[in-house]
Amino acid sequence: MTALPETMCAAFQATVARNPGAIAVRTAGDGVTLTFGEWNARARALAGGFAALGIGRESKVALMMTNRPEFYPVDTAVVHLGGVPFSMYNTSSPEQINHLLSDSRATVVVCESQFLPAIEKGREGTAVRSIVCLDGGGDMDLEGLAALADPDFDFESAWRAVEPEDVLTLIYTSGTTGSPKGVQITHANMVAMVEASISLADATPDERVLSFLPSAHIADRWSALYLCMGVGNTITTVAERAGFAPGLADCRPTLLGAVPQVWQKLRTGIEEKLGEATGAKAALAKWAVGVGRRYSDLRLDGAHIGAALRAQHAIADRLVLSKVRTALGLDDLKIAISGTAPVSPELLRWFNGFGIEVSDAWGMSEVSGMGSICPPGRIKLGTVGKPLEGLEVRIADDGEVLVRGPIVMKGYLDRPEQTAEVIDADGWLHTGDIGDLDLDGYLRIVDRKKELIINAGGKNMSPATIENWVKAFSPLVAQAIAVGDNRKYNVALIALDPDAVAGFAEKHGLAADPVVLAADPEMEIQISAAVTAANAKLSRVEQIRKFRIVPEFWAPGGELLTPTMKPRRKPIHARYADLIEELYA
Repeated sequence: MTALPETMCAAFQATVARNPGAIAVRTAGDGVTLTFGEWNARARALAGGFAALGIGRESKVALMMTNRPEFYPVDTAVVHLGGVPFSMYNTSSPEQINHLLSDSRATVVVCESQFLPAIEKGREGTAVRSIVCLDGGGDMDLEGLAALADPDFDFESAWRAVEPEDVLTLIYTSGTTGSPKGVQITHANMVAMVEASISLADATPDERVLSFLPSAHIADRWSALYLCMGVGNTITTVAERAGFAPGLADCRPTLLGAVPQVWQKLRTGIEEKLGEATGAKAALAKWAVGVGRRYSDLRLDGAHIGAALRAQHAIADRLVLSKVRTALGLDDLKIAISGTAPVSPELLRWFNGFGIEVSDAWGMSEVSGMGSICPPGRIKLGTVGKPLEGLEVRIADDGEVLVRGPIVMKGYLDRPEQTAEVIDADGWLHTGDIGDLDLDGYLRIVDRKKELIINAGGKNMSPATIENWVKAFSPLVAQAIAVGDNRKYNVALIALDPDAVAGFAEKHGLAADPVVLAADPEMEIQISAAVTAANAKLSRVEQIRKFRIVPEFWAPGGELLTPTMKPRRKPIHARYADLIEELYA
């Protein structure tokens, strides 16, 4: 395993010293670029300003920005003071912001002007003394912050005083089972995480990573900040959702992680593009896709691939499949993962058929990011891969996955009792996930321990498994919520995807209104077909007997979904209680 210095400050300074002129952060098209030397110089200047505001060891600084180059020097400046920067989701309401600022006791907020109104409301009654606004407003901008620095401020001594067990950042949990808790990730935690990542991917400074996930999520901080600080590779930032596809093509990432919804949208886009072909081109595309899928399925299943299919695949890849990968910007991938939520194996098979080797992975904030992944070239579908080097995994008597190792968090901020509930006296983190390990050491996750459906007959079922099959058969479905606890059979609530249904609405001359679409007979037929196809993949007891399309879109970060699109099941069940009862009437 590659050894890094003991803190992320020391790791970053070593990276800067190796190649200060290398591009560290950029926007698509190189509209903005930042070398490692420039990043460090800017962080040094801002650190002096933060120190003048009283930021030092253990001080908390809240950040609320889109994915942009300015984020990197700001975050790193605080870290080099021994402070603790943390990001808030851009969808956060004033009430949610107030909770985060109060819980963290943050004294400074750095934000963009578009988030200033919510922050001004959310700061009331908190310890926040200063708001630094990147683009006007607040108490000062970044230049004003840097101007506060004492000429005698000693940046070198500040970062050298940071210790491995100091907290590097807070990651607030999604709050699916209560108020968000601040997961304390130490420098030592993240150094171990980055070392394991380097070992797994054989990562070099040539890696390219797209930063598009929220920096409030551990996945972006690990893959698109801390990995870069330790390895010295290049990050391309995408500030808006609409910029994802062009950013992907521009970046051509070598390492890519995304949530299942992103992979589903990519699939829909590919299918629509291929569907535009006519005549001989359409026939060629259909043939190539079929060959790619047959070849990939045999490979994934460990079956023999005959010489004829190998030859056909080489032709299909050269004429069609490789061109699709290149057009998307996915032609140079070393590792591609789907994470943060369960994903359908069917979706993964579909991408592998195009030579895009996407696999499922498992992680959580409490393990500093990623806990298990399929090693490159050794994908085993239906699992979330093998535990990272240095992470111990065992399965408790009730099936809960327990993990122990250097990447396990320090604990929840100011919540010793809740920390003790999840980390036992022997250091085992009780993940809340139900799973098992196979003979090859691959981990399989069944579902969240608290979310399993136990029907009236006592049968345990994974709602995520049921839901993923529905989503696999229709891009129109954003969320499928399986209901059946203590019932004789399962039903489902279907929330439509606003992006996917826009084309449907236009084609059928309808308003892209969820109320209109939920009542449309053709939409009912489309969703019914997906449910029927899903049921064919499920056991009889798991199958969905009835469903309803809900007359509203569910927004990330709202009452019903977390910012990372995980369903908040209790609020969903409460809001649609009458509709659920109708399904069982």
